[in-house]
Amino acid sequence: MSVFELTGRRALVTGGARGLGAGMAQALAAAGASVMIADILEDVGEQTAKTISATGATAGFVRLDVTSEPDWEAAVAHTVGELGGLDIVVNNAGIEVTQLIVDADPDDVRRMLEVNVLGTTLGIKHGLRAMRPGGAAGNGGTIINIASVAATIAFPGISGYSATKSAVDRLTRVAAMESGKLGYGVRVNCVYPGLVPTDMGMKLAVETAGLGLFAGPEEAVAAVVELTPSGRLGEVADMADAVVFLASDASRFVNGVGLPVDGGMGM
Repeated sequence: MSVFELTGRRALVTGGARGLGAGMAQALAAAGASVMIADILEDVGEQTAKTISATGATAGFVRLDVTSEPDWEAAVAHTVGELGGLDIVVNNAGIEVTQLIVDADPDDVRRMLEVNVLGTTLGIKHGLRAMRPGGAAGNGGTIINIASVAATIAFPGISGYSATKSAVDRLTRVAAMESGKLGYGVRVNCVYPGLVPTDMGMKLAVETAGLGLFAGPEEAVAAVVELTPSGRLGEVADMADAVVFLASDASRFVNGVGLPVDGGMGM
């Protein structure tokens, strides 16, 4: 059996309706896991779950606002009930608002903090509670938080987003230490994705150009590629495969780290 095999494991992926989250959910299912997609986009999320189910994998959908504690409690309970347990939590849901620091809107910054930092905190909290001994699942597991290359570089126009993704890195490391010290049996790691041309990624290119930081979206993308030793943008599959690695026994002694999947951009 491959060390990347996930058959028999149960995963919850936040922000799994589309983009990177959907790709991660599909990759986990392809590796053998049963997957619960959690998102506020109900129609899109349900369709993504149907698409995965059509491959023969087990997949479902649950509505989840990651900033809501009651939503988390209900989503975890639903996942454990429907899938028969919980072994993998992927905290992928996040938002990005492009703005210059001199024009920072407190409401926009506050919203990024709520979704990216509070949402991830609650995901770690309820993932640990469910997977630790005595929890609803109780067999240990792994939590994978999605940070960003923005946590490791100084790219203009994304100060608030960069700050929140840096916080995701710190949350990851403290959670891994607490889990180890308390014998929870849950590894906690994070991934730093590079820029991927999803809707969110291309929105960033358009908006940074709109702020006058680049001549146009194409120049913004070119600037990212220029900073990347691999000479290209990332692909959804690049990020999804990294999540499968961190969810699998291939990473069994990898804990409390941030894995750059950015083509070398953040080195």
